[in-house]
Amino acid sequence: MTVDRGQVLREAAALLTRKSTASMDEIARAAGISRATLHRQFAGREALIRALEELGIEQLQEAMDTARLEEGDPVEALRRLVAAVHPVAGFLAFLHTENQLFEGEDVHEGWARLDERVAALFRRGQEEGVIRLDLTPAWLTEALYGLVAAAAWAVQDGRVAVKDMDYMVIELLLGGARRSTDR
Repeated sequence: MTVDRGQVLREAAALLTRKSTASMDEIARAAGISRATLHRQFAGREALIRALEELGIEQLQEAMDTARLEEGDPVEALRRLVAAVHPVAGFLAFLHTENQLFEGEDVHEGWARLDERVAALFRRGQEEGVIRLDLTPAWLTEALYGLVAAAAWAVQDGRVAVKDMDYMVIELLLGGARRSTDR
């Protein structure tokens, strides 16, 4: 039997988005394969998480491309980004949490490339006078990720309506990031 690795990763991501503590047995069942087959594909949970990280980086890259971060008004580009990330926000929230386990040298270089794209958007907003200058682009990038992750978990737990997620993320982020003209 040939195993579709991509399908296994998609099923694992779907399960882990809903239940971040799922065991390898549960992941195998969700993917419709045996635990032994799962272990032939991924030596253990860490190897699976690393493969899921690659998938997450790919999905976030696609969302950034879809959002056209380099085009138009920076605030509108942020709105497009949050909307583009929305379908995979739960999975990215899971990876955001899991990646706290992989600090230092183990951090995937793909995250740095993505971080730089988002930070560049915030820098552009600062240069155009629509984003506060007293908050660094790196901090604003982390705040965006944190808000998306928190919103995804809140939606999953039923504390936030899925239809309100994008609005809540953007309004909270920009309410604190937008440059005030009355200073």
